[in-house]
Amino acid sequence: MRTGSPSDLALGFRVHSGWAALVAVAGSASDPQVLLRRRIEFADFSNHDTVQPYHAAAEMTLPKAEKFLARLAEETRELAQKPIRQAIEELKPRRVACAVMTLSSGRPIGSLQATLASHPAIHTAEGEFFRSVVRAACEDCGLHCHGVKEKELAGQVAPIADLGKLLGPPWRQDQKLAALAAWVVLADNPKR
Repeated sequence: MRTGSPSDLALGFRVHSGWAALVAVAGSASDPQVLLRRRIEFADFSNHDTVQPYHAAAEMTLPKAEKFLARLAEETRELAQKPIRQAIEELKPRRVACAVMTLSSGRPIGSLQATLASHPAIHTAEGEFFRSVVRAACEDCGLHCHGVKEKELAGQVAPIADLGKLLGPPWRQDQKLAALAAWVVLADNPKR
């Protein structure tokens, strides 16, 4: 495992529908530095369609649903860029080396038509929709965004669970998993 420059850090995300937990970390899980924690939002929570876009698309014709999802993906991507850029600026002069997000174990989504016909597939598609938006926003901000499956991190949470007592809230499952994913990728980031 390679160690990076002590000034390098990573942004970790645990993405939800319309928002994500963002954690900026340096060091490693055994020698942790948590530099920033916050909730970032990239949906209009007063408009339910922006929070659950595939649920909204299921009520539309297929051509209208395709246009709606494409437009919303672009709008949401732009909204996600702002808090990511703000975090990068706040962390200067340290260098954000990369970004990482936790991934679900959900099955890949099929065609839009098949997805909209299946309620469980709609939920999986919405998760992927928002993860792809955050990944694209990170790329727009000059950060390569890695993915780490949550189930690969679940057993590693215990060593950093007590870190929350030192940091104070928030230090829930969202922050723990986002931080762990960031430390894993930061320790072995090939893009240095």
